[in-house]
Amino acid sequence: MGKPDLSRRKFMIQSALASMGIVAGPAFLQTVRAAEGKNRPLKAAFSNAGLQATWCAQGKDTVEQWGEWLGVEIHWYDGQLDVAKQRAAVDAMAAKDWDFVAIQSLSIGSLVEPVQKMIDKGIPVIAMDTMLAPWGKIKQHTFIAPDNVWMAEQVTQALVDAIGGKGNIVMTQGSLGHTGAQGRAQGFYNVVKRYPDIKVIDESPADWDVAKVAQLWENLLNRYKKIDAAFFHNDDMALAAYHVIKNAGRENEIVLGGIDGMPPAVQAVLDGKLHATARNSSARIHWGALVAGYYAAMQKEMPGKDIPEFILADGPAILPPSKEKTDKPWLLKGYGIGAGPGLLWQEKHFLA
Repeated sequence: MGKPDLSRRKFMIQSALASMGIVAGPAFLQTVRAAEGKNRPLKAAFSNAGLQATWCAQGKDTVEQWGEWLGVEIHWYDGQLDVAKQRAAVDAMAAKDWDFVAIQSLSIGSLVEPVQKMIDKGIPVIAMDTMLAPWGKIKQHTFIAPDNVWMAEQVTQALVDAIGGKGNIVMTQGSLGHTGAQGRAQGFYNVVKRYPDIKVIDESPADWDVAKVAQLWENLLNRYKKIDAAFFHNDDMALAAYHVIKNAGRENEIVLGGIDGMPPAVQAVLDGKLHATARNSSARIHWGALVAGYYAAMQKEMPGKDIPEFILADGPAILPPSKEKTDKPWLLKGYGIGAGPGLLWQEKHFLA
């Protein structure tokens, strides 16, 4: 497939930005034209937690497509869902020169030294989804992330409502050093602490690993005869647990919810297999990082001056469609349809 011509490229970029309420104005399109005239393409390095996770794989697909549209050469350093392996990958990244880099750290503080090395060389570093270090420790270009606390609150509240505010609930966590997982745990507890008849019976981490989830949930089902609901820190883990629960014949006993809003999970909500998820937009975060780096390289945008230290990549909660019938759908949440069907289309086209 050949690269799109500039007019088509402009259309795709403008359409994508417009989908998020952003106008691709003259400055941005001028930057695109300037990139067209460069003697070499921009060269960028990306790393996220691990391509075994569908959220991370979707981010890579998004960056590669946007990189093609914008004329950016993408080099990928896979974190492999392993702190030591991601550190080795980012050490290798830091040994080279880049126009900009973007990183999702598997564990806060684990990449400070190689990241600082790149910053010292004048390379803009964009943090994606998780914090690289506590505020002020490193001078990253910007941080693009969702509101993990809010997403967890929305999904947990939907689960609690579904079980009538009482019963046994499980939280299966991601990696404990992952700031997104920490925020999701906080959001979970912000909700359940308001319900004295809710008992949290397990909060073990599974490190985003579906094999660990399967083993954990086989043990939980053997240990507890009554589990009413379960909140998972991502959709991959929720769906892995669903298969274990279904194999045990208990899928009608336990209400499940996840986070990320990945297409299989959105479809599972529409099909009634999951009760809820919330969109942590891998597409928005990854293409946002690419565009932020693009501006840094081409327009010399400076952190704290031309770009804020934090950019929220928000997304909706995905709940079952309303069963209420009305001739005034605008009075229902999500017009009675909900975010799911439209989100599936946007994700297919690397928009949300």
